Amino acid sequence: MEKIYMIPVNDAYTDACGCPLCDLKEKAERNYLEYYLGPSLMEPDTRKITNKTGFCPDHMGKLNRSVTNRLGLGLMMHTHLKDFHADISSDLKNLVPTGSGLMKSFNTEYKGRLNAAADRIDSRVAACPICDKMNDAMKHYVEVIAWMFIHDNDFRTRFSAVPFHCLPHLSMLLRQAATLNQNDAREFVSVLAEKNYNDFESLIDDVEFFTLKFDYRNQDKPWGNSKNSIQRAMRFLSSDRRDFDEQQSKKQS
Repeated sequence: MEKIYMIPVNDAYTDACGCPLCDLKEKAERNYLEYYLGPSLMEPDTRKITNKTGFCPDHMGKLNRSVTNRLGLGLMMHTHLKDFHADISSDLKNLVPTGSGLMKSFNTEYKGRLNAAADRIDSRVAACPICDKMNDAMKHYVEVIAWMFIHDNDFRTRFSAVPFHCLPHLSMLLRQAATLNQNDAREFVSVLAEKNYNDFESLIDDVEFFTLKFDYRNQDKPWGNSKNSIQRAMRFLSSDRRDFDEQQSKKQS
């Protein structure tokens, strides 16, 4: 019987036109962006988190591009700025090194204090509750995928038939395979290994032909699968499809 936590995984592998885990990641991210701009932003527990962490630059940009709740975004930004300011700004004056001269001894303690303050700023700037939730969600998804591969023959067939798994998500699947017993890991990894080898070979050939099309002697040859091969290679390597549109490829035709 299909459990509720299997539904998104089954959907991703049934309708896959690329890496299914990229689809799962994209949907999870969209849900969390909506969550933090929804009613949760006025909940005290949520505000305690966002006051401390703010959001990473990537997710701040995505929240900024959303038009669903500009006021809510402003409220979160205001209290986060106040919290950040209280944490570091008053200390900055105390970090100014004292001058050295003939009557003052030279010391390097200020270097450690400056580096510690910079580390604190870096850790806060890098913090992001959306990233944390997405990482947790993706860890859960790969656990479900491995379990379904072992226990569900229909899913195993779908798993073997997907267009590809991008390399970052292949890494996650291999780490999950390392938690399995040896026989289960052998079956799981054998499918991943064969699929990945074939994906690499096909993609290399397509990208090579893309470059050869710029030779005038090949101008009349059909593009085949190579027209969007650069974008597919980027997706395969990075698990990110946002900036890899195919508009430029369409102009090649």
